[in-house]
Amino acid sequence: MLMKTASQSLTEQLAGRFAERIASRLLAPGARLPSVRQCAQQQGVSPSTVVAAYDQLLAQGLVEARRNRGFFVRERTLAPESIVQSAINLIAKENPRPGVRGGFQAQHVPVNATALIRGMFHGSSDKPQPGMGVFPPDWLETSFMAAAVRRVTSTRALHAFSLQYGEPAGDSGLRRSLSQKLVGLNVHAAPEQIITTVGATHALDIVSRTLLRAGDYVMVEEPGWAIEFARLAALGMRILPVPRRADGPDLAVMSRYCELHAPKLFVSVSVFHNPTGYCLTPGSAHRVLQLANAHNFHIVEDDTYSHIAPEHATRLCALDGLQRTIYVSGFAKILAPGWRVGFMAAPPALVEQLLDTKLLATLTTPALLEKSLAWCIDQGQLRRHAERIRTRLDLARARSVKLALAHGCSFAAPPAGLFGWVDAGVDTDTLAQRMLDVGYLLAPGALFHASRQPSTLMRINFATTQEAPFWKTFAAIRATL
Repeated sequence: MLMKTASQSLTEQLAGRFAERIASRLLAPGARLPSVRQCAQQQGVSPSTVVAAYDQLLAQGLVEARRNRGFFVRERTLAPESIVQSAINLIAKENPRPGVRGGFQAQHVPVNATALIRGMFHGSSDKPQPGMGVFPPDWLETSFMAAAVRRVTSTRALHAFSLQYGEPAGDSGLRRSLSQKLVGLNVHAAPEQIITTVGATHALDIVSRTLLRAGDYVMVEEPGWAIEFARLAALGMRILPVPRRADGPDLAVMSRYCELHAPKLFVSVSVFHNPTGYCLTPGSAHRVLQLANAHNFHIVEDDTYSHIAPEHATRLCALDGLQRTIYVSGFAKILAPGWRVGFMAAPPALVEQLLDTKLLATLTTPALLEKSLAWCIDQGQLRRHAERIRTRLDLARARSVKLALAHGCSFAAPPAGLFGWVDAGVDTDTLAQRMLDVGYLLAPGALFHASRQPSTLMRINFATTQEAPFWKTFAAIRATL
């Protein structure tokens, strides 16, 4: 809630708040601002204050008034320095000094395709964040990671690998460890088929840049990972959204796409799909592979959540034997976000092409972290840590589900894994704007679609929604919409 201070008027605070969200693309070009009456009610100010704030935004060139329709964020193909500076100036007026405002940090996290990335680095408050895609830091605290680093950084060892570039494909010891680890998932990949990367997202990017060219068609599950839609669009790909069902992708839609567009790639999360939590069934997996063979496209299988999933879960790469499939995973989610170690396992015929793309972007990857990770795997530390996380997550999920149901929500998919796909009963884009005012970052359902459309769904993180205060605030704000 806005509060008058000696340093800034309510009008300046309100204008600054909207300017901040426009600059960070929380309010995207073309987005409609709340009506004067709605905004006045939401912010607890008079209509004249809202009109004055909107006038400031008009004067700064950040919004435009459309006759009989209201105020809209200005459309622009480029972001001129004058426009950006206007937003910065208004933000500075609202935040005259660094620190905490209204109980949360002055810098918001934008609720758009990059919100979940930005949120990893700049928390919008000290409250648990239901929209985040990671485990809370205290869940990841361990002693064995420090021990692993100490072990591989003795004077002789440190000199051996730090005074020269590492192996292009990644540390050979880690690739051997990963090869053995994959056997437990029934994915058989020789160390020579494995390439390490700077996180799983980097692996997905390498695959895209190697196999695709601007204008190519790519099938992606929908709802799906918001960042993947944005990343592929930024590379100039044409996205073909494939509805994700409980058993797997909609095969009829995939078949039609193949006939009409000859897609080059299918991006899939088979196990604990994000955001629904669905797991692929063997029958569906078999038919997807039949389509890939018949229509000559590759499949990249993102298994980021493998560490919290059952080992017997169905994976396309296990059934296919890494012929048309490429397996991608990483350790940021389960172990250490700052280590940024990921990898891919690929068909032998693609390894050299993928490696060339990696070398052009990063040369090599950090040997120190890779050697440390290999020790964590070989000593069983990673496995035991993952078991502890799974146990803790099961308890958190039970609490979160109970609270969500008690506060009038329903689940669009059976709760499983880290995420819940929740129906809030109201437009979650609007809800996310209001929740952000009190320090909570939501992940509205529109983010998980290739073409952003209003939705009553949202993704919650079970690890960060197991406390009653969030749900009480959520219910109170939802009741006002």
